Amino acid sequence: MSTNPPPKPASADPISAVLVGHCGPDSWMLKSVVGRALPGASVSFVSDHAATVHAAATADLLLVNRVLDGSFDDDSGIALIAALRDHPGRRAALMLISNLPDAQAQAEAAGAAPGFGKSNAGSPLAADRLRQAAQSARVGAQSPKAIT
Repeated sequence: MSTNPPPKPASADPISAVLVGHCGPDSWMLKSVVGRALPGASVSFVSDHAATVHAAATADLLLVNRVLDGSFDDDSGIALIAALRDHPGRRAALMLISNLPDAQAQAEAAGAAPGFGKSNAGSPLAADRLRQAAQSARVGAQSPKAIT
């Protein structure tokens, strides 16, 4: 008789969120916001294109800054979202962090989930959007379409 516990379903694993192209202070603030909205979530930071592409294939959620801080091919978070949208192997939900409604609309048109700005990062709306995006990434990762 085996004493090993049964394996956890994939959805029982902690949500993994990656903060993309944010400065240090904003990264720490957003880490706290994600932690409150998604208790137990693993939150990491990336500030270059290669690490972002890897994170898009392994994480549940990428929170992309509107103006990227770090070593990216372009400083536009919206352009990065558009490039990642159809990237082979992407499983992460993409979300723009910006206070600008026009930027949010452009990001959603480029394939992002509805995001939020830093000025309302602690709001119930931001928490709901984080939970919805993380859930959609989990559902998408388990669908047959995503496994191809």
